[in-house]
Amino acid sequence: MFFGWLKRYMPRSLYGRAALILILPVVLLQLVVSVVFVQRHFEGVTRQMSQSTIRELALVIASVESGYDRAADQAERLQITVRQLDDSALPMRDIRRWYDFSGLIIREEMRARLPGFAGIALPDDKRVQVYVQSDAGPLELGFDRLRVSARNPHQLFANMLFFGILLTVIAFIYMRNQLRPIKRLARAAEAFGRGRHVPYRPTGAVEVRAAGHAFLDMRARLERQIEQRTLMLSGVSHDLRTPLTRLRLGLSLLDEDERAPLEQDVDEMQRLLDAFLSFVRDASEGETEPTDPVALVRRIVDDCQRAGDPVTLVQASGEGSVSLRTLATRRAIENLVANAVRYGNRAEVSVELTDKSLRIRVEDDGPGIPPESREEATRPFTRLDTARNQNRGSGVGLGLSIATDVARAHGGVLRLGTSDRLGGLRADIVIAR
Repeated sequence: MFFGWLKRYMPRSLYGRAALILILPVVLLQLVVSVVFVQRHFEGVTRQMSQSTIRELALVIASVESGYDRAADQAERLQITVRQLDDSALPMRDIRRWYDFSGLIIREEMRARLPGFAGIALPDDKRVQVYVQSDAGPLELGFDRLRVSARNPHQLFANMLFFGILLTVIAFIYMRNQLRPIKRLARAAEAFGRGRHVPYRPTGAVEVRAAGHAFLDMRARLERQIEQRTLMLSGVSHDLRTPLTRLRLGLSLLDEDERAPLEQDVDEMQRLLDAFLSFVRDASEGETEPTDPVALVRRIVDDCQRAGDPVTLVQASGEGSVSLRTLATRRAIENLVANAVRYGNRAEVSVELTDKSLRIRVEDDGPGIPPESREEATRPFTRLDTARNQNRGSGVGLGLSIATDVARAHGGVLRLGTSDRLGGLRADIVIAR
């Protein structure tokens, strides 16, 4: 549960996670070294220096208490100033800056080891005033702060910070050079998934090169398979057109009553061949180019209306262009519209273009497709005739499959649902920009 909560705050990009892996140990190491150094070095050194100074202060206090004539000279040689005070001049509380942590150790040592200790003042980094009650009365003893504190203690932290940042920058540059081949591989794979061929040459570490060569082999193998499938079905379709033409010519010699049903079968075979050829070439037909999807959908709806189909454009919002295979996208939308008018009485088309995505929606008032059958309906040559009553002849079972392939070729998805407006099938082609 803890790791699940922590995962939400982790970086999602490879750069962010690599930077976290790099920076977190450096920061933790500096914190550990700082704590250990403060406890073991600064604290220990400060205690030793304070104890030495306390012995000198005790010697000066003893000289003053004994009335030694040369007590002042002795204090001067020890670089300690001595001043007699009134009882009312003793401070009510110690003076120390809140961030002066070494001052806590000095005060602790003075209170524990200096006889008659009455208070201490640490106003800055230059001087220390110690107040004591002696047999000669209250005394103020002043000396240099450097006698009880290490010189320039901030240098260690400054050096740690400087070299930590320097090493982090060097490591980040090296990390970026190592991650760049991975990003290039990701861009090439994403482009191939969208139907584009981006030049790519494996570079980087051995593992990244191996992944790059595996991607190139996979891409070449898939391209060969697609090309072979296209050539095969194109050849089959082309070869079958010749005997179909001969059949059509032979049927023209028959009587009209005998010819009509046979010509209908020939037309059905011709339509099936055209559908198969369209299925082969749709997803990869043409090159991607900047296209105005709103204008494209308007032209498709106008063409369908001129053909007599009950199609209406109900929404067209957004401005701009999207990289699309225009012919493939047009054929996918036409297939969705053809399915809608085949299984329903009317169809409504809408297009919405935002900064992040393109959505093309086709809705009908037909019987729709049950949720448990929608995934199966997008497979090639699948016909759900029992679920959808047909008004205009049988289909081949490739319309939704073609639309799915075209959406995937653009890095998008085909989503099927139920139309809220018409009650039939709702088909959305959603493509990220």
